[in-house]
Amino acid sequence: MKPVKVIKYTLHNHSYCDDAIMDWLSLFSISAIIIVVVVLLLVLVYYYNSINVLTNRIEEAWAQIDVQLKKRYDLVPNLVETVKGYAKHEREIFEKVSEARERMVSGGSREERMGASNELTGALRTLFAVAENYPQLRASENFRLLQEQLEGIENKIAYARQYYNSSVLNFNNMISTIPGKWFAGSRQKHGFLEIPAEERKPVKVEF
Repeated sequence: MKPVKVIKYTLHNHSYCDDAIMDWLSLFSISAIIIVVVVLLLVLVYYYNSINVLTNRIEEAWAQIDVQLKKRYDLVPNLVETVKGYAKHEREIFEKVSEARERMVSGGSREERMGASNELTGALRTLFAVAENYPQLRASENFRLLQEQLEGIENKIAYARQYYNSSVLNFNNMISTIPGKWFAGSRQKHGFLEIPAEERKPVKVEF
């Protein structure tokens, strides 16, 4: 009878071990699923927040550009009136500057507004070139002050444009590459604020 009892005891232990292994595997499977779900949620939160942060940076950069564009818009009439006091017959140049100024605020998209802004920059260059022919104008304290203000605005616009394009590049890379592309939803790429090569330099101011 002893051998039979030993066999029954051994079979009982074997069944107990199988149940323990199955319980451990079930617990491991559940833990693995939970870990995978948590990781996926963390990835989702990371890319959702990253895309929103990059979007906010683009908006912030454009806001900085817009502020400087408005400052230049307000500055141009004073500059034109100052030049008129010494060069009234340069009517064609004044008209070009005024037209470019109006197109800058009437443009629709950001790219169109910056295109009009570039036209205004070109018109102002022409205006400054004309001022070179009027020593009394160049010696005017008011004219010199306006030039300094305009140069500062142009430099800030150039810096803000660079920051904007850098933010757009990061955003476009995020939503066009995997896995960021999976979390971009309906978001589309932003366009860069490009300028012609001949207009990459700020307005040159010479005294």
